[in-house]
Amino acid sequence: MKKLLITLVLIPFIGIAQTFENLDYISPFSNGVAAIKKGNEWGFIDQEGKLIVDFRNDLVLTKIDNANYPIFKDDRCLIAHHKDGVLYYGYINKEGETVIAPQFLNANNFEYDKALVLKVEKETIGYNDIFKKDVVNYHYFEIVIDENGNTIDHLTQLAIHVSPKDKKDKNPPAITSKLISENLVAVKGNNKKWRIKKI
Repeated sequence: MKKLLITLVLIPFIGIAQTFENLDYISPFSNGVAAIKKGNEWGFIDQEGKLIVDFRNDLVLTKIDNANYPIFKDDRCLIAHHKDGVLYYGYINKEGETVIAPQFLNANNFEYDKALVLKVEKETIGYNDIFKKDVVNYHYFEIVIDENGNTIDHLTQLAIHVSPKDKKDKNPPAITSKLISENLVAVKGNNKKWRIKKI
C-alpha cells in the first residue's frame, strides 16, 4: 500500500515540462525548437517544453514574417559578441555551446550545411618607430564555411579594406552573395551582375 501511495504521488511529476510565465514572445517551432523571450534575453525550448538553451543576450535575431527572433538552421544559431568596440559573429549548437567562436564581421544563418560569412584578416604593413607599434591594415573576404567553421571556398578574391573600429556606420558590411542550392552560390560582382559558382 505504501509503494502504491508513493507511486501515485510521483506520477503527476514525471514527464511534466517546465512552466514558463511572463514571456514577452514565443516564436513558432522551427528546426525542432522555439525561441522564447523574457525581458531582453532569449532562450530555446524543445517540443516537450524543456529549456534547451538558457536565456542569454547574445543571440542574433532573424526577420521572419514581420517578426524578429533567433532561429536554428542546420542546428546552428547565430550569436554576436563585442570585442574592442566591434561586433563579431559566431554560432552555437542546441546545447548552447559555442561551436564557431565569434570572429566574422557579418554572417548568415546556415543553409545546406553551409554559411556565408565575412572573414576579417589583419595584415601588418609596417612599424611606427615613434609610437613603437605595428602599422596594420584590416581587410575581409566573403567566404563559405562548413558547420565547424572551416573555409570551403573564397567568394571574393580581392580583399575589401576596412577599419572595423573606425567605421562610422556601425552596421556590419553586407554579404552580397547567396546560396542558391547545396552546391551553387550566386556571387554579385562590382558591376552589379551575378555569376554562379559551384562550391
